[in-house]
Amino acid sequence: MKLAFDQQVFLLQEYGGISRYLCSLVRELSHKPSVEPHIFAPLHFNRNLESIDSALVSGIRLPKLPTKLFRLAMLASEALAHRAISRFKPDILHETYYSVADFCPNNTRRVLTVYDLIHERYPNLFVNSEGTIRPKKIAANRADHVICISESTRRDVIDFCGVPEEKTSVVYLGVDVDAFRPVEEECQYRPRPFLLYVGARGGYKNFDRLLRVYARSPRLHRELDLVCFGGGPLLANEHEMIAALGLSPDRVVQIGGTDAILATLYRQAEAFVYPSLYEGFGIPPLEAMAAHCPVVCSDGSSLPEVVGRAAETFDPLDDDAIQAAIEHVIESPERREELIAAGQSRHTCFSWSKCAEDTEAIYRALL
Repeated sequence: MKLAFDQQVFLLQEYGGISRYLCSLVRELSHKPSVEPHIFAPLHFNRNLESIDSALVSGIRLPKLPTKLFRLAMLASEALAHRAISRFKPDILHETYYSVADFCPNNTRRVLTVYDLIHERYPNLFVNSEGTIRPKKIAANRADHVICISESTRRDVIDFCGVPEEKTSVVYLGVDVDAFRPVEEECQYRPRPFLLYVGARGGYKNFDRLLRVYARSPRLHRELDLVCFGGGPLLANEHEMIAALGLSPDRVVQIGGTDAILATLYRQAEAFVYPSLYEGFGIPPLEAMAAHCPVVCSDGSSLPEVVGRAAETFDPLDDDAIQAAIEHVIESPERREELIAAGQSRHTCFSWSKCAEDTEAIYRALL
């Protein structure tokens, strides 16, 4: 069975969760008998591709380009990829993102993974929601089968895109647990205990509400720092909000860096807090669990599917509920240890080998 993965997302992401998912999937599929996966990204900007065997990828990584040259690179890569995929004669084309253009070869079945419906649920949070909504709907309805990364996402695909239920399946993502296991020696990143927040902070991520809850709780802001990993440096409006809430600027900090730094922060945090209003899946809670960090998170969208009973959950629109959940975990060593133990069992339910196994079954059912 020959599987082709197109160039789309590898032009859009230098790192990113989607490209990491696809690289992990291709790596696992390549170990299976009678399966020949290949990524066609003739010109790309993605560094995750470096993590897999070069024999599984066709393409050259480009440096960052000005906007005009970037558009030319996209057009060139698209044309080259389409030609190479046609010569490859795949049984399955797995589209890596949402394109209006149809470039599937004849006699090839098409699969699409849909990651979330955030633009459909919260269109006002984006400058050009329709620029994602329209191609996503076209690509989803054109596909022979749509893989959804959670049951929550699958319901949204059916409701917002109008895809027949029988054309959809849920395949959960995996987590790279080895990177997050505890180690004996590591540097201490913060002199004080801290809560950890990971990822982007805007809009539906609900970080502003977490900041307000942190500021209004004497227990939290007096005894714990709030550390944000990733998402870029704190913005001017975030610094203004921190000051307006009466918080010292050294108590809310942003740290960037590698997965190794993130793994250390998970291991050293008093708790990982994930207040998002909407997630297509939600890998960070599983990473935290693998690192023996108790998880306190939203009970919205896909997150209950992911965390099960291994997290302290809250209504992400209820400040009192968020505060109570965090304080309960921080104040109760018994609850903290209970969550750590439950997390050790829970994260093992999500592996890249299982993701690849379930995806292969979908491919074969189409042939």
